[in-house]
This record gives sequence, structure tokens and C-alpha cells, in this order.
Amino acid sequence: MRKLTYLVAATLDGFIAGPDGQFDFLGFEDDSAAAIIASWPETLPTHARVPLGLEGVPNKRFDTVVMGRGTYEPGLAIGITSPYRHLEQFVFSRTLTDVDPTVTFLGADTDPAEFVRDLKRREGLDIWLCGGGALASQLVGEIDELILKVNPVAIGSGVPLFAAPFKPMPFRLAGTRTFDTGVAFMTYERVTP
Repeated sequence: MRKLTYLVAATLDGFIAGPDGQFDFLGFEDDSAAAIIASWPETLPTHARVPLGLEGVPNKRFDTVVMGRGTYEPGLAIGITSPYRHLEQFVFSRTLTDVDPTVTFLGADTDPAEFVRDLKRREGLDIWLCGGGALASQLVGEIDELILKVNPVAIGSGVPLFAAPFKPMPFRLAGTRTFDTGVAFMTYERVTP
């Protein structure tokens, strides 16, 4: 069965974006960027693949991406309507519909957890949850793996990794990788009872 992996950049204090959705303080440079390109080339947006020498590079881990409206909108604001053309794309939004035929928009009548359970039963590579915090909180029970690209910065407030009420959900540390840039990749697996 396919896995849902929440692979996301985060700050030391657990935020994935600033209060206004900004994320330019989350670096993509040097050794940690090379590791992302080598391990998860499909997590780079389509418009960045050619400049990074990734045109035609096959997907390694994921063939599907799910995201919330807040994660989708920064690209839309600069005219990118299909950020990951090399993946099957699903956007959960109560306000956006039919922006691009290569993206499936799911409204308030779609239960995210039920939808992801259905995706997991389909054939294919794993599913990437690329954000945001509100959607992650609705899918926390379906997240099989959590990969944090922890950046050496604290911001004080912003969009949390999970925007949800208090409910402990145990994960087990499965691996770490550190880089000269100060970035650390932390991989966790969900603990199932």
C-alpha cells in the first residue's frame, strides 16, 4: 500500500511559513539542496526543474502531491497554475475551482482523510503532502512518514507544522542527516498501536 509522507521545510520553532505565508527564510542552498535534488527531485516545482538540470528525470518516491490552498496560492500569485505537472496534483480548497485542468481541486464536501485513504489503495508511488499546516492537521492520522527539513532559524510565529487542537500523535525517529548549512533532515515514522 502507498504511504503518505509529509515532507516539508520547517523552522526550529515548528513553523512552515511566516504569519503572511512567507517562506523565503527557508533556505535551498549548497549541500542540503543537493540532497533534495538527489533524493526527491519530484518535490521541486516544474518551472525549476530545467534550470536545475532535472528535465526528464523520473520521479523517485512520489507520483502524487496533495496540498492546501495556502500552499498552492503563492505559485498562482505569480502565474503558475500547475506547480507540479510531473505529479498528479490535488488541492484542497473551499474557494478555488478549475484553475488548471492538470490540477484537481477538492472542495469542502471532500473529507481529506477519506480521500487520502482512497489514494493509498491505488497503484503507484507514494503520496507527498507538501503543505500546509491546516491540511496536515486533518491528515495527521493518515501520515505514515514525516520528513522535516529543519532550517537553523526561529521565527516566533507563523503557519505551524500542524494547525490543530491538542491531541498527541506519536512518531518514531527513523533517521537524521545533517548538513554544513545547518539544515537537518529528520525522518519520523508514525507509531501505530
